[in-house]
This record gives sequence, C-alpha cells and structure tokens, in this order.
Amino acid sequence: MRNYTKYIITGVLLISLSVSGCKKAFLDQTPEASLPGVNFYKSEADFKQAVSGAYSSISDMGRVNYWLFGEMRSDNTTYQYNPADRGSEQREFMDQFLIGATAEPLQGYWQQNYTGIARCNEILARIDGVTMSADVKNQFTGEALFLRAFHYFNLVRQFGGVPLRLVPSQSPADARSKGRAAIEEVYTQIVTDLTAAATKLPVKYTSLEAGRATQGAALALLAKLYMTQKKFSEALVPLRKVQQLGYSLVPVYKDIFLPANKNNSESVFEIQYLGSQPGLSSDFLYQFAPWNSGSVITGDPATSLNGSSGWNIPTQDMIDAYETGDLRKDASLAVGFTDAGGKFVNIPYVKKYNHGIIDRGRTNDNFPVIRYADVLLMIAECLNEQGFAAGGEQFTLLNQIRSRAGLPAKTPGNAVATLSVDNQQAFRDAILQERRVELAFENHRWYDLIRSGKAVEVMAAHGKYEIAHKPNIPSGSYLLNANKLLLPIPQREVNLDNLTQNPQ
Repeated sequence: MRNYTKYIITGVLLISLSVSGCKKAFLDQTPEASLPGVNFYKSEADFKQAVSGAYSSISDMGRVNYWLFGEMRSDNTTYQYNPADRGSEQREFMDQFLIGATAEPLQGYWQQNYTGIARCNEILARIDGVTMSADVKNQFTGEALFLRAFHYFNLVRQFGGVPLRLVPSQSPADARSKGRAAIEEVYTQIVTDLTAAATKLPVKYTSLEAGRATQGAALALLAKLYMTQKKFSEALVPLRKVQQLGYSLVPVYKDIFLPANKNNSESVFEIQYLGSQPGLSSDFLYQFAPWNSGSVITGDPATSLNGSSGWNIPTQDMIDAYETGDLRKDASLAVGFTDAGGKFVNIPYVKKYNHGIIDRGRTNDNFPVIRYADVLLMIAECLNEQGFAAGGEQFTLLNQIRSRAGLPAKTPGNAVATLSVDNQQAFRDAILQERRVELAFENHRWYDLIRSGKAVEVMAAHGKYEIAHKPNIPSGSYLLNANKLLLPIPQREVNLDNLTQNPQ
C-alpha cells in the first residue's frame, strides 16, 4: 500500500470500499473495486458503502499495529525470541525502543491512520451534495468525524504534532501539507470532531448494524483526550453522559471477549472482525501463540507457527501484577503450555482472544477499544483528581470493577496494607494498577504510563529485567528518555512532505 502523501502526488485518491447490502450485517460484506470518489458519491447507498469502507483502516491496524504500538511499547507484553526466524526484527526494535525512522511498522502505522483520515475527508466533503434523510446524513457524518478523530488521536499520542489534513486533495498541487501542526492544534481538531460526532451519532444500532461508532464511543474518546491533557473536570462531563446511555458491566469477566458476545452491554467501541470472511477475520490466536507451540494452542493441525507467532507475550511483571484470586488472570493469559509430548513449556501467552479458529488462519475475535469498565475507572480517576474523598463515589466505582474480579474492596484505613488507600496519590496508584489488570492486552497501558508521567521510570525497570532474562538483546536497548516517548516520524514522510523529525 502507498502512503497518504503518494496518494495525493498521483492526483488520484482512491477509496477502498467494503459494500454491505441493505439486509446484510455491518461486516458481512464483499469488497468492491476501488473507485474514484468524484465519480462514486451519487446516492445514500454509495455513502453507506463509503462509511463501511472507512472502518477498514481500523480493522487493518487492529490486526498488528494497534497492539504493537500500544501493548508492546509498554511493560505489559514483549516478544518471544525466535532464533530461527529473524524476519520481524523491527517489531522487536519497537519493544526495545530501538525503532528507526525507516522502519516498516512506523510507515505502516502512519499510512493506515492517514488512509483512514483520507476516506473520512472524502465522505465529509461530499455528503452535503447528496439527498438523504437527515437522520442518515447525521449518522454517516458522525461516523466519519469519529473515525477521523480516532486516527488523529492515535497519531498525536505516538508522534506528537502531525499534519492536519481535513479536506480531500484535488490535485498534485495539494500534495504537501502545511507541515506538522502543534500538538494542541491537533487536540483542538479532535475535540471539534468528537463534539460534533456526539450530537449526530445514535445511542445504539440494530443488531445488524452493531459495531458502528455510537454517541457513547464519541463521548468516551473525548473524555480520554481530555484526560490525556490532564483536563479532568472537562473529561468528567462526557463521562457522566456515557453513564446515562444504558451501558452495564457483563457479570462474568471472561464472557466479555467471547465472539458470541460481541458488542455486548459493556462494549462502547470495538474493532470488528468476521471470521467467516477471509478478508474480514482476525488472527490474534495465531500471533499471540508461542512460535514453538505447534497446534496445541491454535487447534489448527495444518499450522506451522514461526515468525507470525510469539508476539504480545505477557511479561513476568504483568503476570505478577494480578492479586491472588483475581479471576481476570486466567481469563487473560496462560503462564505456559503443555506441548505435544506432554512437557510443560514456560512461555506465557495472551489467551483473552483465544476462542478457536473458524477456518485455517482465521479467527472471529473482535479487539476491544473502549469498554464501560474503562469508563467507570476514568470517572473514578477524574473524581480523585478533583480531590480525595475517603469512601466517596470514586471508591464505589473502583470496587465495582474489583468485585467482578472476585477481589476485596479497597477502603481508606483498611488494616490490610494492600487494600488501604488513604490519600490522593495512593488512589492514583490504585487506579493505575486496576486499569493495568482490568484492561490488560487491550492497548491502554502505554498511554496510561504516559499520562501518569511514569513511562520512563516503569520502562527503565522493565528494560533491566528484559536484558537480564532474555538472550540477544542489542546494545542500547531500553534506554528510554523523554525524547523516546514519541516515535520518529517515518523518514519517507520527512522526505516527501518536508516534515521536521522528532529528536531521539
């Protein structure tokens, strides 16, 4: 795939569209050929196709880059070193903070986000030129605004200021951007998009359309942005609105992630996959299985695992983060596996998305982006930032999450030291810990470490452990400093668009 800049330089912006018939489910679609946008947008049905196609960038990103740039940059997961297959060293470099500006994963992540932005821009620029009902137009506009904001939020948190592209490119003269916008300018645009999206999107959809962006998704993402900026009072406003939209916790933690339970009462937004369709399925089961586990984890006798596996491996620190009796641990990870010869192999793996295969190489698991549990923990954090209140609502919300996990309540002044939370900083620590185990392997940890100001400290300790316990760690690994909290801008974009590079 070509990057966004090259799309513009060619003078032809093509949109890859996944088409859905009026009686088909959201993802039960057959991809159509790419069509020039100027010739395509003629009817409401065309826009339905275009909006469905706009989600495909998120699906592409979710298969690898979403967790690679979130979980594997954090202390939650790492990789299993494979001496026989060195074809994916760039992923290892991401984990080790050695990633260079020419690395393919960087270019791929940048490209996927800007391709999604380009698709949204086409929809937003053309939708007023076609007659359709106000409700449908609002929905399509809201979805495009949400998706554009989602992509820019990914970019600004990983790269800092990035080019703001808000309209389709019409000619090669539009190729160059105005350069990197300031971080606050990008945030302002995201706020604008999400605020508008929340007024246009429905609260929920019919079962056939489930999985599309909703009002709750826009509000929750807006709150996440405000919290990234440490604007906790502002974040609490959309979070309180989400509380009124009818979400509820799924009673049993492991049931949240069952393919049969997609888009459940706790789901605010998740990346959709359809295992019955080769181009729409996920494959987390294969990627997260140890490469030397053969078929004992995947259940696929035809599969020979190699460089495609051994990724997003839970760290020992992650395994140790769970309290005794925490029901989430067994639902989320396994500490090893028994091989075909009956020998236990001490290589842990993520099993939160381990629900069997649909066909060879295809699984049916979605990837959660925002859950209601996340929303409740965000509310508790915002309340604490406004002032510590012993026994207040912030404790109620925190303990609601802990109760489902089978854990005792956190209370101020409790005689059990591990349950005692007596001041604002202690509650911050309790929330960060609870978010880690509740949202493990869901792409939150890196951003939580950044937001809490603990990234350098925590990742330095993580690096020391990795170096001491893993073979073949390159020199200079895990030397994290403030500069490396941002990724380098892909060199191709620096060259083509004359962008300034992040210091490393």
